[in-house]
Amino acid sequence: MAFGSFNGLRVLALENRRAAEIEKLIRTYGGEPVVASALREIPLESNHEALEFAGRLLHGEFDLIIFMTGVGVRRLMEIVSSRYDRARIIESLRHVKLATRGPKSSAAVREMGLPVAVTAPEPCTWREMIDALDGAFGPSLEGLRAAVQEYGTPNPELLEALTRHHVQYTRVPVYQWALPDDLEPLRNSIRSIIAGQLDVIIFLTAIQVSHLFRVAEQMNAADALREGMRRTVVLSIGPSTSEELARHGVEPDFEPSHPKMGFLMNEASELAAKLLEEKRGPAPHSAVLARLDTAAQGSRPALVPSPRAASPAPAPAAPRDTEAAQPPDTRHLSAIQLVHDIGRRMASSDPLHAVLSQIVGFIETLLSCDSCFIYVLEENQLVLRGSKNPHPDVIDHLGLKIGQGITGWVAEHREPVSIDSGALRDPRFQSFQDLPEDSFEAFLSVPILARGGLVGVINVQHRQPHHYTPWEVQTVSTVGFLVGAEIEMARLESEKNALSGQLESRKLVERAKGLLQRDHNIKEEDAYRMMQKESRQRRKSMREIAEAVILSDELRRAAAVKPS
Repeated sequence: MAFGSFNGLRVLALENRRAAEIEKLIRTYGGEPVVASALREIPLESNHEALEFAGRLLHGEFDLIIFMTGVGVRRLMEIVSSRYDRARIIESLRHVKLATRGPKSSAAVREMGLPVAVTAPEPCTWREMIDALDGAFGPSLEGLRAAVQEYGTPNPELLEALTRHHVQYTRVPVYQWALPDDLEPLRNSIRSIIAGQLDVIIFLTAIQVSHLFRVAEQMNAADALREGMRRTVVLSIGPSTSEELARHGVEPDFEPSHPKMGFLMNEASELAAKLLEEKRGPAPHSAVLARLDTAAQGSRPALVPSPRAASPAPAPAAPRDTEAAQPPDTRHLSAIQLVHDIGRRMASSDPLHAVLSQIVGFIETLLSCDSCFIYVLEENQLVLRGSKNPHPDVIDHLGLKIGQGITGWVAEHREPVSIDSGALRDPRFQSFQDLPEDSFEAFLSVPILARGGLVGVINVQHRQPHHYTPWEVQTVSTVGFLVGAEIEMARLESEKNALSGQLESRKLVERAKGLLQRDHNIKEEDAYRMMQKESRQRRKSMREIAEAVILSDELRRAAAVKPS
């Protein structure tokens, strides 16, 4: 039973085998289906590169095989087994080093009873793959003869990195799908997207994305297609498809909670009309206030796009979020709401981490950004203390030097930086392998100041180009001033507690020394060395040793007191 509705929107699906099924589903959910095939299945023997790879493998021409996808591993074995003995192929693989990009490709390799020498950890990008290879092989990586299994599309960043490491690589593309024989339906779909005649596009596989842009490039219309998709709701079935969209400069507006067709249709049909309105029309200032209300309430609306959803592309209209475009009464109201809400959060008794997490969520909702970080200055280093996503492995661990990257530049100069597009091309930009957000287009960074000094930096990022209006820059700067005071207060409180703890520890140690001097008739320095020796041997702090000495004395005195 359908719960959502596309409400008559025109929905494009690039499907072949299940075209009738998908057309029916779109109609069931109230949409007008437009189905065009982007794929054609090809026979196994058409995979010439894969078959050539198998022959070279049998002759011992490879030292390392890099498997990129689980489905690609299985498809590759299916292809090469159509010409060569499968057992011989597996035995040859046993004599080379096998590297895998993540758990799915590892599982596919282990299904054949083969050991995996290197596995790229989460999030399994080319960066993790290169780091894992570096860690496993070190300098011996240079000069290795490697085969890189590809499924669907190549990974140019990985290939470039292998070249920098002087690895002699051979691409092994594994094809299951080719372009359809009749390209006219696909060309018509591209023209319709560019003309704004379609409302929603559904992508079920990464290869559909690749083929759509391949045909668009043949038509010299790839840029126009990208622009048209910014005005169209883009639905992705799951992460691998979304990665391929991002590779072509498009961010999906929605991913389902589970990568299944039924979930996609049901969940996306509820949101499509709202998403389309956001993408095609300039959002009035009331929309900004609505986001502010949502942030102030500390919650999201009941129905929201996936965290991967891109910010709506700014419409070519008059500036709408500048201070001049806002009526004075709404500017005043926004400021009051903003200061009141942040003040309320900081007045709570929550730990600093919890407060920073709430502030990150507040900024995320207010600016509809894709990423928000809060760095805190600690001993001349900017340490990541708050993150939207979050990044559990790097929070409290990732540190930047003053002057390092855009964030470090902002800290050094104590000036905000606003980059509407092409942040990666900014000369101050520096990539950090632990942060997947390094591929974002737009970047806003403001210093956090308190009592005339630097306390930290707030970063806001968008996957798509985004014009940061003066109102947005001033808003984040205001948040920075308020957060700076909270961080400074937390730091002073922490220092006070540390000093109090040190003073209490010193008192306990002095008392314990006196007891040892009395009981053993020794000098003060000898009593101290005795406690130090116990501390090292038992791996306990001096305070814990002192507390044990004092407790022992109290128990002994209590036992000596006879009941009356």
